Parts: sequence; structure tokens; C-alpha cells
Amino acid sequence: MNGDYFFSFQKFAYVKGERPPGCILCLIRDRDPSVVDLSVHRDPLFIVAVNLYPYNPGHLLVFPTRHLTDLRDLEPAEEAHLARLTRYLLDSLDKLNAAGGYNLGYNMGRAAGASIDHLHLHIIPRFPNELGIADLLAGKRVLVESPLETARRLRERLAQEPFSNPSS
Repeated sequence: MNGDYFFSFQKFAYVKGERPPGCILCLIRDRDPSVVDLSVHRDPLFIVAVNLYPYNPGHLLVFPTRHLTDLRDLEPAEEAHLARLTRYLLDSLDKLNAAGGYNLGYNMGRAAGASIDHLHLHIIPRFPNELGIADLLAGKRVLVESPLETARRLRERLAQEPFSNPSS
């Protein structure tokens, strides 16, 4: 029987909806001790955190420090900053893991699959030959690195070449 399932016991509380009160990304922003903080970059406009439940190693969430729910609410300066930050993160992830490609996107609203009501950009590294036997047989994914380890390695990588915003 055990061979039929992949286990992820630490995700049970998340699935059941047991979360601290408030917006999880605002709690990360505020460094609330009730949440796991995997942030790897912070500046006055945006925070970058490794996703606690990633699709692949290096799966990042980039979110504004202001609580927003719609991409259209970003100010022009925030949009420009986000574009530069995204390019920086892609370059850094290339150096960290040499991904073969990336999925980037937003889920705005529950109907679109958003499980967090705070605007955030997903950056998901994709790798050549990542489809494995578990994907083929069970539609499951095998995560090859803990998000805690990914956050540690990415913090080290970003410290080597810190992000600078020339318009700040």
C-alpha cells in the first residue's frame, strides 16, 4: 500500500485551511513568527520568497509590499521596478540552477486559481528531462530539493550580486 502514495504530511494543515489569521504574504512582509519566511530579497516595493510548496526548486513568489489584489493597481514606478527585479531573478536563477526555461504568471482571483488574495508573480524554473516516472505513472511530481535548502542557496547567490534599482 505505501508504494501507491507519495507522502507530504507537512502540507496537511495547509490543505485543511489551517492558516494564521490575515494575509499570508502580509504576514511574511511583517516578519510574523507564525509563518515560515523563505524570503530571499526585500526592498521597499517588493519581496521575493521561495514558495513553501514549490512545483520545482527555485519556484519564487514576487509580491508587492503593499497589499494589492490586481496587477492593474501597480503604480508605474512599481511596474518598472518589478520588470528589473524579474530580469535580475531570472539571471540569478540561471546561475543557481541552470534551468532550461521558466513559467511566469499571476493567478488573480479565486476563479483563476489564486489561493492567496495578495498579488504575486510566480517564477517557476523548468528543467530539461524533468518529466519522471512518477509523473508518468501517477501524475505526481517529485521535488528534488527542499524549499528551505533552495532559499539558503538563493540567499547566498543573491548576496554575491545584490539587486540595485537605478531609479531609486
